Amino acid sequence: MIKTEKSYPERRLRGVLEELSCGCCRFLSLADKDQGHSSRTRLDRERLKSCMRELENMGQQARMLRAQVKRHTVRDKLRLCQNFLQKLRFLADEPQHSIPDIFIWMMSNNKRVAYARVPSKDLLFSIVEEETGKDCAKVKTLFLKLPGKRGFGSAGWTVQAKVELYLWLGLSKQRKEFLCGLPCGFQEVKAAQGLGLHAFPPVSLVYTKKQAFQLRAHMYQARSLFAADSSGLSDPFARVFFINQSQCTEVLNETLCPTWDQMLVFDNLELYGEAHELRDDPPIIVIEIYDQDSMGKADFMGRTFAKPLVKMADEAYCPPRFPPQLEYYQIYRGNATAGDLLAAFELLQIGPAGKADLPPINGPVDVDRGPIMPVPMGIRPVLSKYRVEVLFWGLRDLKRVNLAQVDRPRVDIECAGKGVQSSLIHNYKKNPNFNTLVKWFEVDLPENELLHPPLNIRVVDCRAFGRYTLVGSHAVSSLRRFIYRPPDRSAPSWNTTGEVVVTMEPEVPIKKLETMVKLDATSEAVVKVDVAEEEKEKKKKKKGTAEEPEEEEPDESMLDWWSKYFASIDTMKEQLRQQEPSGIDLEEKEEVDNTEGLKGSMKGKEKARAAKEEKKKKTQSSGSGQGSEAPEKKKPKIDELKVYPKELESEFDNFEDWLHTFNLLRGKTGDDEDGSTEEERIVGRFKGSLCVYKVPLPEDVSREAGYDSTYGMFQGIPSNDPINVLVRVYVVRATDLHPADINGKADPYIAIRLGKTDIRDKENYISKQLNPVFGKSFDIEASFPMESMLTVAVYDWDLVGTDDLIGETKIDLENRFYSKHRATCGIAQTYSTHGYNIWRDPMKPSQILTRLCKDGKVDGPHFGPPGRVKVANRVFTGPSEIEDENGQRKPTDEHVALLALRHWEDIPRAGCRLVPEHVETRPLLNPDKPGIEQGRLELWVDMFPMDMPAPGTPLDISPRKPKKYELRVIIWNTDEVVLEDDDFFTGEKSSDIFVRGWLKGQQEDKQDTDVHYHSLTGEGNFNWRYLFPFDYLAAEEKIVISKKESMFSWDETEYKIPARLTLQIWDADHFSADDFLGAIELDLNRFPRGAKTAKQCTMEMATGEVDVPLVSIFKQKRVKGWWPLLARNENDEFELTGKVEAELHLLTAEEAEKNPVGLARNEPDPLEKPNRPDTSFIWFLNPLKSARYFLWHTYRWLLLKLLLLLLLLLLLALFLYSVPGYLVKKILGA
Repeated sequence: MIKTEKSYPERRLRGVLEELSCGCCRFLSLADKDQGHSSRTRLDRERLKSCMRELENMGQQARMLRAQVKRHTVRDKLRLCQNFLQKLRFLADEPQHSIPDIFIWMMSNNKRVAYARVPSKDLLFSIVEEETGKDCAKVKTLFLKLPGKRGFGSAGWTVQAKVELYLWLGLSKQRKEFLCGLPCGFQEVKAAQGLGLHAFPPVSLVYTKKQAFQLRAHMYQARSLFAADSSGLSDPFARVFFINQSQCTEVLNETLCPTWDQMLVFDNLELYGEAHELRDDPPIIVIEIYDQDSMGKADFMGRTFAKPLVKMADEAYCPPRFPPQLEYYQIYRGNATAGDLLAAFELLQIGPAGKADLPPINGPVDVDRGPIMPVPMGIRPVLSKYRVEVLFWGLRDLKRVNLAQVDRPRVDIECAGKGVQSSLIHNYKKNPNFNTLVKWFEVDLPENELLHPPLNIRVVDCRAFGRYTLVGSHAVSSLRRFIYRPPDRSAPSWNTTGEVVVTMEPEVPIKKLETMVKLDATSEAVVKVDVAEEEKEKKKKKKGTAEEPEEEEPDESMLDWWSKYFASIDTMKEQLRQQEPSGIDLEEKEEVDNTEGLKGSMKGKEKARAAKEEKKKKTQSSGSGQGSEAPEKKKPKIDELKVYPKELESEFDNFEDWLHTFNLLRGKTGDDEDGSTEEERIVGRFKGSLCVYKVPLPEDVSREAGYDSTYGMFQGIPSNDPINVLVRVYVVRATDLHPADINGKADPYIAIRLGKTDIRDKENYISKQLNPVFGKSFDIEASFPMESMLTVAVYDWDLVGTDDLIGETKIDLENRFYSKHRATCGIAQTYSTHGYNIWRDPMKPSQILTRLCKDGKVDGPHFGPPGRVKVANRVFTGPSEIEDENGQRKPTDEHVALLALRHWEDIPRAGCRLVPEHVETRPLLNPDKPGIEQGRLELWVDMFPMDMPAPGTPLDISPRKPKKYELRVIIWNTDEVVLEDDDFFTGEKSSDIFVRGWLKGQQEDKQDTDVHYHSLTGEGNFNWRYLFPFDYLAAEEKIVISKKESMFSWDETEYKIPARLTLQIWDADHFSADDFLGAIELDLNRFPRGAKTAKQCTMEMATGEVDVPLVSIFKQKRVKGWWPLLARNENDEFELTGKVEAELHLLTAEEAEKNPVGLARNEPDPLEKPNRPDTSFIWFLNPLKSARYFLWHTYRWLLLKLLLLLLLLLLLALFLYSVPGYLVKKILGA
């Protein structure tokens, strides 16, 4: 729906879904009436219920889906519709067929030889046409196959017999209908009517109407056939079957691309039925391709089907329908494709006048090949004379043939019966390149490029006594990419009139040089201008001084190659991110434009809300310490390189700009069960190229200055003599490696192989890592062409036994070395003589530019006045001075020369894209696990010819060493901590507070303050110091931790963890586990600045709902303030559970050594004891104190009243005690 050119696919999909929902409703209403049928079994009833449920559900889903179909969602919704289709097909299939299938057997001597099986549901008849089986009452062609196990695999692909049957299956009351689908014009021959049967089928049919036809099969050629012989070739012939006749083409020996050019004529074919039926639906032609073997029967290679073009007697044999066009038919072998057949088929009716009315078979019978008729003139392609020039460069990696090494190989090229042979390589080991580079031959090829025959490349080894052994072959199935097309001289890239000025505007410090392209009024050439860049520049100028302090200019000494690499990776990710949403945005925009005004205004409000939400999210993420830099900060300016997320070859078309690589194959093509892949059949590689063009050669080419006729179209190619090269391999890192050890990790190291050099960096293996950073460079001296295949492998180090290969990648250095894209050493973004961005190439930009102009026969370069260079009609201007290490400025032309190199693809005629300074990402593959990526490796390769000036020392890309720091955290106070405990005596709320802290990844080194007992207000005083020593990578903003995974580990594993400090507040309990109260995690690179007082400290500081300035401890060095501590409540929402006053102080290890401090409150530089109120004590250690506080403070007046009452009671008791004695004394008068 989407791929067809028809507009509005979404409307069509809505229509289909509407139809589906209506169909579901119709089924439900019909099924509802049919439910109470008495003859139904329980299975039938349950199945009907299930179908009704499913279809009711499907109808509802279809209606919902219809409403959701939009222009940009068509693709997803179409997938859901395909699920509906699969479900409908599943429901339509009966789980338990009540009628058995029909078998057709072919018998021979009472033995079952072959069979075909037809499902009965395909033949069932119904008076409702939609319900009839798809093959009911139709003449059907069946192919019989072998029974049992013999019918499986390649043996079962050959057809045993072809049968044409008319089948009908129905109720006996409908038997009158059984002849309804037969072709018209027959009489029935009935059996004798003594058997008492009504309407018994006829014994036979006698056709009164039959048409006589002649079939002409024009078999022109086939290509990319199946290799059926061990030589990697076949001896193919084609067999054509039509109705009950078959004919074969001739056998062509040792080829996978046979050109038969043969017409097969089938005479006296009788077809039955009406003429119009035959014209619209002629019988099928079956074409089978076989491999002729000298011993045994022919091997089946593939099959294809075709329908002929029918011409009735009353039609004229003239355009547009006749003569028929040659067409490609896909050949299948089992389920796999096995080549293409180029042929045409025409079925001609023989009229009353006989064959005289048929178009004559013109063209002589080919006398050389026996009684073989070639394809006639109107159908066979129109031929023209072409010249095929072949560049013979060399042969690589040839494997042994019959256990003997290949020593004297030769290449034979053949196309359409003509060909050429290369010169002989006399000693393949010493020099596998050819002496004579260019040879040519002339051949007649079709004008239509699609019909060009394949070109065959064969490599033979010349052995003793004049024997030739086939080493391997390659078929170039399409010559289109090798056809020479004269350049369009009116194109702007060929326009050399008028000057085009490309300027480079320097910034004040010459670090990053932005390029801007200006066009002269006179010039017609078009150069793309990056508008966004210019606008940015203008904005910067307008903003002026306001934003200047924010833009950090990084310190040169701090920057290294890794700074450049990480900046480049950020740029690459940004580009990928921008590419993804752009397509959807446009469609969304269209949708919005189409909606009404009201909806538009609604969307505006929603957008505003969404924008707020987005802003909220951003601040949250940055507040919680997970976001990137604050949005207003600009990226510091760092020179970048290009990071390719794939191989360099895929970006530069395999570096086959003039030198192509053809894989040579030998051996049989593997079928599915053999499992022999294309890789296993490769026996070597032929390096060279082809150029196909019509003769005579265009005059302007041959008249060109410096045209050498011996090289033909391959002008200006370098010599292929052996050359010594210094190869410098930089391996940056590997990602997503396949685990090689039981613990799910690997211990990877690098191994490099080039020719006889084998480097294994086993000592520097990286322990237990699947994403190791290698940061290594290796120098190897090699000699091209003998040593040109570089293998970079990653092995897993093992303590016992041999090391396992994780994966490897192979790079063809020769194609890179000779490519016009100049892949020897990448062109940097800027030219610098010192610092992290130092120029690597031994040739300076001006020397490279001079060399390119000379090789490409381009006028230039013309330097002068300073800061200006002219190449062809392009003028490049830029800075004319360079700063050396001492800050001295010197005049130079290198900046403008580099600008010209970076715009080399715009240069008329000779221009092409040059490889920039880069890092490529290559997949690692393991031969034991073909096709499965085992990880990815980031690297780049530099090559320097040994006869040129020697390059400088290799770049230092060794992994950055972490710097040792010490973080000192002083916990001063806490406030508003939630009170967790109830007092034993009084029931009052209190907490026994202590603070715990650690750096992320070092939980086992956590540190606790002492406990502030019995805090009633949530206030706690500590004056407690933590010390956290750690190793830190500033560029990656990560802490590096090395530790053993377990006691059995052989060595330490390195981990990189974000630099985050966690502070937690706990309630201490004596007899149960401590209670967690709240926490905060501070990203040491960007965390909210602490509040000055506890009152100003709010929960929003941590959640990011308020804009708080973010600080970095690595820049501030010392920070003090209040921070909120949060915990989740029962509703999983954050709540404030306390505040902590802390001071963070960061020192380098050297500074920490000079100014030592003690842990907690210890010497040196001890902190004073906190002035805690008397409430913080332990009741069982000081009971009087606790009694005084608990009872006196709380129940003071009650206690006084009780004491007063007690005194009164005591007085009363004394009174009552002393009254009787006193009275007695008074009475007795004592």
